Amino acid sequence: MNGIYYHYFLFWGDSMLGHWRPHAEYQSYLISSMLPFYLAEKARVEYYSKALSKLYLLDLDVLKPVLEPYYSHTGKPAKNQVEIFRSFVLMSELNIHSLSAWVEKLQCDSLLCAMVGVTPFDVPELGNHYDFINRLWLENPELSKAQRDSLHPFRKKPRKKLGKNQKQPPRHPGIIQKFVDLALEGKTFESRPERLLQQIFAEVSVRPSAEAGLLGDTDNLAVSGDGTCINSGGSPFGVKVCDCKSKGIFNCDCHRRFSDPQARHGWDSYHEQWFYGHCGYFLSVYNRDLKIDLPIYLRMVEAQRYDGVSAIVALAEARKLYPDFTFERFFGDGAHDNYATYQLLNSWKMKPFIPLNASNKGNFKFPPPVDVDEKGTPICMAGFPMVNWGFQNDRCRIKWRCPLVLGKVATCSCKDKCSPSPYGRTIYTKPSWDLRIFTPVPRGSMEWKQEMKTRTSIERVNKRILVDYGLEKAHARGKKRINWWLTIHSINVHLDARLKASKFDFISILENLNQKSA
Repeated sequence: MNGIYYHYFLFWGDSMLGHWRPHAEYQSYLISSMLPFYLAEKARVEYYSKALSKLYLLDLDVLKPVLEPYYSHTGKPAKNQVEIFRSFVLMSELNIHSLSAWVEKLQCDSLLCAMVGVTPFDVPELGNHYDFINRLWLENPELSKAQRDSLHPFRKKPRKKLGKNQKQPPRHPGIIQKFVDLALEGKTFESRPERLLQQIFAEVSVRPSAEAGLLGDTDNLAVSGDGTCINSGGSPFGVKVCDCKSKGIFNCDCHRRFSDPQARHGWDSYHEQWFYGHCGYFLSVYNRDLKIDLPIYLRMVEAQRYDGVSAIVALAEARKLYPDFTFERFFGDGAHDNYATYQLLNSWKMKPFIPLNASNKGNFKFPPPVDVDEKGTPICMAGFPMVNWGFQNDRCRIKWRCPLVLGKVATCSCKDKCSPSPYGRTIYTKPSWDLRIFTPVPRGSMEWKQEMKTRTSIERVNKRILVDYGLEKAHARGKKRINWWLTIHSINVHLDARLKASKFDFISILENLNQKSA
């Protein structure tokens, strides 16, 4: 019996999925329950206009078939599962970060209860909310508890600081190539406990956004990838359980108990400081027409994990999660600048847009057959960079023309020695010579510069999740809780985009009903 069903039968086999209110029924309920509030407390209802609009659009019918396999077919029905999920989304939208405070607020606010879809008398308890999170985390609870209760060595914060924008190097030489080899074989980490949350996020948010056209052309997606630091709510010092202090030993090396045993110290290259927690690696898409940034894939890794390693895992799992999407371009920072990554992207027919790492510029895997600068642009005999004239798909090569003929330079000392043709000297380069240097879209070209503006999409997504929705303000401990809030906040990011694109306002429905009844 595999881990999923062991988890399901042993720990959750005593409950089945209870009544699931269809979305259309919830929408009718929301309108009918909000209208009296609107007539009595118009200003207060308008205050929750955005939240009401989001909940009205949030169709959770797609969630039911995803969750059903993780519930028993017998036993006492689990009540209000769809309402609990909606409760989390509303809590995130209202920027409330304490779950116990949120449940107390629901129990004494009939308006918020109606928004969730319950009455003040049947508000799901705090334990119901936590049980819902636990059910969706595909890890044996006994193993998880054993890890929390076990003792671990204390790890001091490193004293040596790295430079500005400098990433922690890979801990294991050649690890990226090993992951690339596995990805090319079609292998992914199916044992990861967050895979159900990733599936939920895909079905509840990403696919509806794709159907609404918010991702653009899903047959030609440009994705950006980057890591971000996530501070843990746990203490890096842990709790001592030894009796060394009573013996006058205050700086002992005895093992301790940690509330977040998987958290580690990692280097925050942006703030130039060490942090204690985890690293998130996300993939995002930018819609140029609507000017919106949307996450499509979420992953939590160790704080010391090198982004170049995380990218391979993320791309492989994202392609498997969205088999109907075509990833045509990939944008990453200098941490992704390695030959193994270019090899993978080339095999998957994805165009790489990755700046050369400052510490590795000008290095070639093989000597190029023509003189080129550090960006891969051929240099003519007069020393001028040649002009890119497009990529020839039929021959898989890039065409370059004379800068003098095209008016890029005024004079040339080698004019008489070069080609006598009025078309000017022509040179071709092939990506196969060096996948890193001779990229399909030449480095430094106008197309390259325009496309590279897309890379900042992932940084804006990171800001939306960490700052706007306050991921770290919950002081969550452990990958399970952090992953949960990461998923919920990202769902709200998609709902924000859907509201922006549709310009839908729930209050207009109430106002129309009010005018008809007047």
